[in-house]
Amino acid sequence: MDVQLQELIDKIKKDGVATAEAEAAKKIAEAEKKAESIVADAQDKAAEIIKNAKAETERMEKASEEAIVQAGRNMLLSFKDSLVAELDGLIQAETAKAATKDVLAKLIPETVKAWAKNSDASELSVLLAEKDLKSLESALTGDLKAEISKGLEIKPDKTLTAGFRIGVKNGAAYYDYSAESLAEMFGAYLNPKVAALMKTAAKGTE
Repeated sequence: MDVQLQELIDKIKKDGVATAEAEAAKKIAEAEKKAESIVADAQDKAAEIIKNAKAETERMEKASEEAIVQAGRNMLLSFKDSLVAELDGLIQAETAKAATKDVLAKLIPETVKAWAKNSDASELSVLLAEKDLKSLESALTGDLKAEISKGLEIKPDKTLTAGFRIGVKNGAAYYDYSAESLAEMFGAYLNPKVAALMKTAAKGTE
């Protein structure tokens, strides 16, 4: 074979290999670049999914915590209301028990006479529960004979369960010693105490 022809063949082979290698390198570079882009996109999407999942988890945790806190508050308020109602009932019952026949028989005349020092007895009236008036009428009539002769009235009041009220007949002024009034007074004192105790209890559960 002619030397020049051989050199030409060798050159063609060399150039072809170089071209193929360059083309292959180019395709590999493009593939690597595309792969890197795909990986980057996948990482971005994964990060976004994780971020959203974390945010949703935090939102659900917060909502759950708030629901638990609200449920706890509702339970404490319900317990407080039932406790206050029970205390109010107990106070009224015990106040009514304290207003015994003997206590009223002594307290009513003393109160009437003290009031009569500053007011005309004819302007005064004493109101009692019907059951108490029946049992005390004889004793009160004797102890307040002078005041009754001057116009003092002793009457039943269906709204009273125990205790008594005393005041001027036109209702301009009166003292309320009824079980209901005394229970309300004690309840007004105790209810803030109960509220404070419940607040302390709530803090203790935090």
